[in-house]
Amino acid sequence: MEAKLAACVSLLPIHSIYTWQGELHKEQEWQLLIKADLAQFPAMEAKIKEMHSYEVPEILALPIVAGSQAYLQWISQQVKTKE
Repeated sequence: MEAKLAACVSLLPIHSIYTWQGELHKEQEWQLLIKADLAQFPAMEAKIKEMHSYEVPEILALPIVAGSQAYLQWISQQVKTKE
């Protein structure tokens, strides 16, 4: 948030079941829903990889199919623009 890479981050506690390096894992984790501008994705991905404890953290960009114009504009105003 301080780097202005996202407008908002929601933290959700989740229970994940997955296979990693041939072993089944059942973990309590936190899922982050990060509202940001797609232009910030490379910088955000780098920051997440730098800070995350996992070797391969889940980092996905999902398309916004529709949204409130006012909310989408607010997101754009909150993130740092490239100069």
